[in-house]
Amino acid sequence: MNVVIDRHTVCQAASSPETLKVILIRVCVMLPVIIACTGFSYRLFRGKTIELGHA
Repeated sequence: MNVVIDRHTVCQAASSPETLKVILIRVCVMLPVIIACTGFSYRLFRGKTIELGHA
């Protein structure tokens, strides 16, 4: 399967394995942090909003 028509396959267009490992490590660290912050925000502000009458 070509990513760029008649030029590169998926494997040829991918980054080097070292770069992909660094990206994987960063995603594995940052994704739980983002999920935790989002969950904390929802819990913190739960019940503190009001429903708008005009919507």
